[in-house]
Amino acid sequence: MKGSIFAAAALVGSALADGHLHRRHEAIHNRRDASSSSIAAVTPSSLAPGPEETCGCTTKVITYYGSPTLVPVSSTESTTTFTSTVHSTSTSTMTVTVTPSSVAAVSSAPSSSTVPVVLPTPGVTSFSSTGIYTVPATTLTVTESTTVCGATTTEVPSGTHTIGGVTTVVETETVITCPYATVKPSGTTVTSVIEYTTYTCPAAGTYTVVPGTVTTVPTSTVIVYPTPLTITPGTYTQTETVVTVTETDYTYVCPFATSGLATTTAAPVVATTTAVPVAAATSTTAAAAVSTSSSTTGSGVTGEGQYGMTFSPYTQSGACMTQDEVTSNLKVIKGKGFNLVRVYSTDCSGLEYIGSACKELGLNMILGVYISSTGTSGAQEQVEAIAKWAQWGMVELIVVGNEAISSGFCSAAQLASFITSAKSTFQSAGYTGKVTTTEPIDIWQQYGSSTLCSPVDLVGANIHPFFNSEVTAEKAGEFALSEFKLLESICNKDVLNLETGWPNAGNANGAAVPGVAEQETAVKSIAKALGSKSIFFSYANDDWKAPGAFDVEQHWGCAPVF
Repeated sequence: MKGSIFAAAALVGSALADGHLHRRHEAIHNRRDASSSSIAAVTPSSLAPGPEETCGCTTKVITYYGSPTLVPVSSTESTTTFTSTVHSTSTSTMTVTVTPSSVAAVSSAPSSSTVPVVLPTPGVTSFSSTGIYTVPATTLTVTESTTVCGATTTEVPSGTHTIGGVTTVVETETVITCPYATVKPSGTTVTSVIEYTTYTCPAAGTYTVVPGTVTTVPTSTVIVYPTPLTITPGTYTQTETVVTVTETDYTYVCPFATSGLATTTAAPVVATTTAVPVAAATSTTAAAAVSTSSSTTGSGVTGEGQYGMTFSPYTQSGACMTQDEVTSNLKVIKGKGFNLVRVYSTDCSGLEYIGSACKELGLNMILGVYISSTGTSGAQEQVEAIAKWAQWGMVELIVVGNEAISSGFCSAAQLASFITSAKSTFQSAGYTGKVTTTEPIDIWQQYGSSTLCSPVDLVGANIHPFFNSEVTAEKAGEFALSEFKLLESICNKDVLNLETGWPNAGNANGAAVPGVAEQETAVKSIAKALGSKSIFFSYANDDWKAPGAFDVEQHWGCAPVF
């Protein structure tokens, strides 16, 4: 978790400059360096309103002030190391600018006739100078549900874009009361606020009830803007965090971990007459899937084991396996002591062939919906195929997207909306299990609390120690466990390490050296530290893939280790 301590209103407008399925000779997903902080820009010419903001109809009165402000990223590297401690005593969320020479940053709250309540809203901190900053631990207790401004980030390419806004789809004449986030001047600052408006939808249709804000950016930029967020009763904790800033004018969005009566959800839409289906970024946590494993039950226990292994139904030439070939390979996985396989998509008759073999062998499945360069719309047919197949008795989890954000195939808001839609389709077909996505830890840290935590039932991450140049094979398990614990604090939900391993050939990444012996050491280290919560990647080497970074993409087959 990175950032500072925040209260009831969130900064708006600060910005930071910065196939389809298996193709015969393309990787189904690409590994990314875990130390990389760059996020590929999304390419649409404008952004649709985020799903968490979908809640109303036609506007009677719309009033907002201000516009997003860009904070360009400098490429200046740090030559001197400083350590500072950031303290926040404000009762309203604003951008706190921290410099190495300052000891504390204090924001003053707007004047009010009542004592403001400090709330754990996600907020934004801008570091103007390089250095090492310590954010002290803070615990807040919330006793009443309150709708406040949350901070949402969206990466956009250069050009003109529309951000925020509220839309809704209704099936009949309806009156809806809707909270929406906007910005207002407060002294010398611009403060995010929540306002409520009643909208009358005269007939069935789609209505834009709050127009988005139009902004133009000269380069690829991360835009931060406010969205309605409901803080529910509970105890919220921000652990002490050390932030290393290597760029000037660097921006963080920091979440609070929560425990207690309920988790944070998107602000609800209240219909004052006929209820209508409003597509909001909220989700209902389904009951646990029928399963022989307890790995996703939220016990919080990590430790030695071998929960599952990934399997792709392709031959070494990249052709699709036959039913007999699939069954033969899955028998090997079963014989290695595994009771579950994770598949990435429905390609190559995967549902039919892998499903049939798993049923015969007594293996459970984690299904996947793969999002490629065609975006979320291109993955819809996989959702429909899974819903039609509907063999839920052997399904432990459905993973919608595999590193789709970090690969630049969709934005966080687009993925969150697609997860919500896919989950609804699965549930309509009788599925009562859990749905998630999987991304590297940096994506969860950047988009978790603002966008991704709400639609998922658990946090899915791909933890690959090899892509940290300071981790040796012997330390792989220790590193994976440390990343896992960081992930637990982001959404306050169960975590699964959905892809992990070590290459058996390729080029070294600093202290991380690939090789057969090194793979055995690393995989056994991960299995001992986190095996009961980990899916090992992968069953066999994938000669059909491109070599990739460090020439390791083809060399992750680890079945011989077990």
